[in-house]
Amino acid sequence: MLVPCPNATGQERAAAEPWGLFERIVPAGRFWLLLLRPQRYGPWPQKGVVVFLGGDQFWTVLLSARLGYRHITYAEWVARWPGWNDRIAAMSDAVRRQLPVRYQPRCRVVGDLMADLSSFARREDPLPGGQWVGLLPGSKPAKLSVGMPFLLDTADRLARLQPGCRFLLPLAPTTSVDELLRFAGTSNPIAARYSASVVSVEQGESVTELVTRAGTRIRLLEQHPAHGPLSQCALALTTVGANTAELGALAVPMIVIVPTQHLEVMQAWDGGLGLLARLPGLRRLIGVLLSLWRLRNNGLMAWPNISAGRAVVPERVGAITPADIAKEACDWLNAPERLEGQRQDLQALRGEPGAVAALAAEVRGLLPRELSGS
Repeated sequence: MLVPCPNATGQERAAAEPWGLFERIVPAGRFWLLLLRPQRYGPWPQKGVVVFLGGDQFWTVLLSARLGYRHITYAEWVARWPGWNDRIAAMSDAVRRQLPVRYQPRCRVVGDLMADLSSFARREDPLPGGQWVGLLPGSKPAKLSVGMPFLLDTADRLARLQPGCRFLLPLAPTTSVDELLRFAGTSNPIAARYSASVVSVEQGESVTELVTRAGTRIRLLEQHPAHGPLSQCALALTTVGANTAELGALAVPMIVIVPTQHLEVMQAWDGGLGLLARLPGLRRLIGVLLSLWRLRNNGLMAWPNISAGRAVVPERVGAITPADIAKEACDWLNAPERLEGQRQDLQALRGEPGAVAALAAEVRGLLPRELSGS
């Protein structure tokens, strides 16, 4: 069940269907209709469990109440409705300590679901030899309009400084090659401020590559998820967002970039203020003020840094240039001990693997006995 979310693109159902894991996928646009008339999207067994994995925790509280199901919340940072949860699976003991004492017996610390990614991913899809650099420009239009031209220019400059490096760009499931080309081309006014452009898309037997005017080749990853190849990168250059959590879970060293010279389009923030910033007429003024406020007061922006409460990965915020980032990336690539240090810090943040199995055990414990296998 996909639920309403201000950060959604509307393509989540299309992204989930190829996984072949779900008997039914109900899109977010039908959430309220489902609450009113569940039988339209049924049949629903008499007993079941709602498992919260992300988004606004209140939606799954509503859904479990409407269906008469039991409910478990996986809480990374805070469990917001403990009185309505049958069980709480916490990422860390800090989550449990925040709960009122009377609800703490409902909570089990299972660990970080994302920590299991790295051990699984590195066994998959070996890349050809070379020093690979991941490019993650984002998936939302506001981020792609800046991220694509900025990172293409950076890749060209880094290729000149570090001729042996190779580039990888994971295609988000909510975007397409045509969309990437549009944001890298003349239809995007921001692209005119950068020197790089894509001159061709070369399609091989199993590989698709973007070729820039300077001759830099960037391999596109169209598989979802792209954890296997991405986990083999020596370094990633990324925008802010959930991709920093994903890279952190894979223990991939990164440089996080926020070019503030384009604040008028960097309105892809979370919450009600982010929605307000996108209103016609108010968009430019509120978007700029909101972005400035977030940059000044939020401090840490990458998920590994937020989690650690300190700068584990470098965040480059300001009127940065592709030349700045290419030079810094080159310095990191030529200091393997620094890369390994950041990788170890990221692994330490995620904790030990095993959270997936622990959460599955908690879900089985809520199922009717005849279904749980116990």
